[in-house]
Amino acid sequence: MGKEKRERALKDTEAKAVLRMVRTSPQKLNLVAAQIRGKKVEKALAELEFSRKRISLSVKKTLESAIANAENNHGLDTDSLVVSEAFVGKAMVMKRFHARARGRGARIEKPFSHLTIVVREVEEAV
Repeated sequence: MGKEKRERALKDTEAKAVLRMVRTSPQKLNLVAAQIRGKKVEKALAELEFSRKRISLSVKKTLESAIANAENNHGLDTDSLVVSEAFVGKAMVMKRFHARARGRGARIEKPFSHLTIVVREVEEAV
């Protein structure tokens, strides 16, 4: 009696993982996402492992989740996966106030963001 099954948004050779409400600004997260965009997953994982950015650990875990989704849910070969998309979106912003001189207050914004990683299986060029 339940609702009808929705069509799959991705192709059959793609899998994705989403990291929501991560406590960093979208601009900082996009710097790390741009490093792995379009690369093979082994190279992307190695680059995230040795990155000095704080958020790279969370991005690495999300990429590993996308790889696991590709292997377990869609039966794709992990050796031929490429990061086809890695994009960042804005989430909520916590507003805080910081006391300043003469009874004034300065607004502090603490942004959150979302990260989506899509991996695609590609055929090896022989």
